[in-house]
Amino acid sequence: MSSGGLELPPGDSGHEGGPADAPGGAPGGAPGGVPTGMAAGAVSLAPPAAGSVRAGAELDWGADAWSEVRTRAQRAGRAYIWLNLIEQRLRSVVGAVLRPIYEPVHGEDDWVVAAAGPAGQEWVQRAVAVREVSRRKGYLLDPADDNVLSFLTLPQLRELMVQHWPCFEPYFDDRREIELALDELEVTRNVVSRNRALSRPVLEQAERASARLLEALGGGAGSPPADRLPIDAVEDLVGDRYADVVSVHPDRVRLQRQLPAEDLFGGARRLDAIGIGLNLLVQNFSGRRLVRLTEAGCRVRLLFLNPASSAVKRRERELGLRKGELSRSVEMNILHVRRVRAGLRDPSRFEIHVFDETPRFTAYLVEGESSGIAVVQSYLRRARGMEAPVLVLRGGGAAGGRTAGRDVDHGLFPTYREEFESIWEDSRPVS
Repeated sequence: MSSGGLELPPGDSGHEGGPADAPGGAPGGAPGGVPTGMAAGAVSLAPPAAGSVRAGAELDWGADAWSEVRTRAQRAGRAYIWLNLIEQRLRSVVGAVLRPIYEPVHGEDDWVVAAAGPAGQEWVQRAVAVREVSRRKGYLLDPADDNVLSFLTLPQLRELMVQHWPCFEPYFDDRREIELALDELEVTRNVVSRNRALSRPVLEQAERASARLLEALGGGAGSPPADRLPIDAVEDLVGDRYADVVSVHPDRVRLQRQLPAEDLFGGARRLDAIGIGLNLLVQNFSGRRLVRLTEAGCRVRLLFLNPASSAVKRRERELGLRKGELSRSVEMNILHVRRVRAGLRDPSRFEIHVFDETPRFTAYLVEGESSGIAVVQSYLRRARGMEAPVLVLRGGGAAGGRTAGRDVDHGLFPTYREEFESIWEDSRPVS
């Protein structure tokens, strides 16, 4: 190595490219005018001189590029989890249906080859070869994966299902629905497998198709109409990390875009709400709809801040409102729900109370038959309820305290439930 950089090694004396003091060599340099310090035929790898273009400058990533990359990775991660679930479920279904037909005749290792038939000979032989390579290199860590079926891709599993549809028909009602869902997933699978950008619409389409497909294949738990937030694959896998928090929204406007009042309250079997004026319910869910909800069997308990209390006056000062403005708003909301209660055949199922304590949060605890949801906001000193951050929690249903096998007693839902019950006991009914 010379001071100027890396060189190819020089040849022996007497050969072209020998040292400069060889016979016929030019003094102080190499033959033919090659610069000093470089043998004839050597290739210089010295860095460019100062002031020239800096190597690698175009490889730098700025904050915007990193943000885009993280977004792509997050979307691809969600899509991959769905695709993984679908592939495992479809593999299980194909094995359960076709194995008893082909394995007794062709044996444990060859039944998949036989099921693929001449039409699938090429891709099934490729799967066999990949399995053999994985065996030799020790990639098979789980003995349950040491079979040809585990090496088939989603399109190949689909092909087996389509080829043998008469075998699957007794188990599934709609072949067209399954094929359409798999078609939608194929777009996402190609994008994820090649690490290309996955747009939000395509991701959402894939999640909807996956949920439909799992339901059709018998892998979904089934969601009654009152379950406004069916558990998705990602939440089910990483839910313990976030307790029972389903989502967080910076304000109530963004919440209502994702979770309209009809989706939140519709089909509820039990509705408990606490807050200053309960605007999310009173102003976004009509009185007529509230009557129908109660007549359908929903039990409603509404807990307002007493409009005549000193706490209302303090809140008016915090928000910079005119004297009496907030109290009149609360009174109007109470009058509205009183009219709703008066129109019921059984008013005892619709209770209205007021409390005099300092309001700390507003919460809507909505429970269906098998699952529940809560919308919770803390009161900020200078922000109205519409502007405060919102937590959406998943809770137990009216019939039990567990959701999808997960113990919700360690989440936030029971904490706010307990706080509601405590304030309810100290509150006064509105006649």
